[in-house]
Amino acid sequence: MSSLSLAVRDSSTMLRRNLLHARRYPSMTLNLLLTPVMLLLLFVYIFGDVMSAGIGDGGADRSEYIAYLVPGILLMTIGGTTIGSAVSVATDMTEGIIARFRTMAIHRESVLIGHVVGSVLQCVMSVVLVGAVAVAIGFRATDATVLEWVAAVGLLTLFALALTWIAVGMGLSSPNAEAASNNALPLIFLPLISSAFVPVDAMPGWFQPIAEYQPFTPAIETLRGLLLGTEIGHNGWLAVAWCVGLAVLGHVWSKSLFNRDPK
Repeated sequence: MSSLSLAVRDSSTMLRRNLLHARRYPSMTLNLLLTPVMLLLLFVYIFGDVMSAGIGDGGADRSEYIAYLVPGILLMTIGGTTIGSAVSVATDMTEGIIARFRTMAIHRESVLIGHVVGSVLQCVMSVVLVGAVAVAIGFRATDATVLEWVAAVGLLTLFALALTWIAVGMGLSSPNAEAASNNALPLIFLPLISSAFVPVDAMPGWFQPIAEYQPFTPAIETLRGLLLGTEIGHNGWLAVAWCVGLAVLGHVWSKSLFNRDPK
C-alpha cells in the first residue's frame, strides 16, 4: 500500500475509535451542548423583548432578536463542542494509549487526524441540533439562497476545523484532562465578548477593539449576512483568514507537541 493509502486507512480507524468513545460516553458532549441551548432560551425568552428594543428601532419584537442571536449561538456551539476534543486528547496522552500507538506500525499523524475529523463531525451535529431548537422557537432564514446556505455550512465547517486544531494543541500541552478543560475555556468565553449578543457599536468605546479584533466577530457577522441578508463587508475575508490561520497554527502546534519524545 502507498503512504497515502496507509494514512487514510489508519486515520479512518482512529476516527471510528473516537466516534465510538463519543457514543459510549456522551455526557460531556451533552453538557457542552446544553450551554448554547440554555443561553439561546434565556436570551430569547427572558431578555428578548428588551434586547430587541435596544438593537432595533425601539420596538420590542422578540423575533428580530432571535434572528440576530442565532448565528452567534451556532458559532458558540462549535467553540463549546471543541472543548471535548481537548479533554479527549489530554486523556489519551495521560492514560498510556499513545505510548502503545507509538510502538505500532501506523501512520503517526492518524491519531490526531482521527480526533480532528471526529470533533468536526460532532460540531456539525451539535450545530444541527441547536439550529433545530432555534427554528422551533421562531428563527427563519427564508431569504437565503441555496448558494448562501452552502457558503454558511462551509463557513461553519471551516470554523469547526480551525478551533478543533487549536483545541487539540491545548489538549496536548495540558498535563491532564482537567487542565485541558480549563485551558480550552476561551473557546466559550470569546463569543461572550463578541457581537454574538449585542452589536459592537453598542459596547463601550474602550471595549470595542476587544470585541472586534477576534475570530468570532467576523465569523458571526459573515454568517448573519449569509442567512439574513445583512451587510457582510470585509468580514467575509476576515473570517476565512482567521479560520485558515488558526487551522494552520493549530496543526503545526499540535504536530510539534505530538512528535516530541515522551518524558
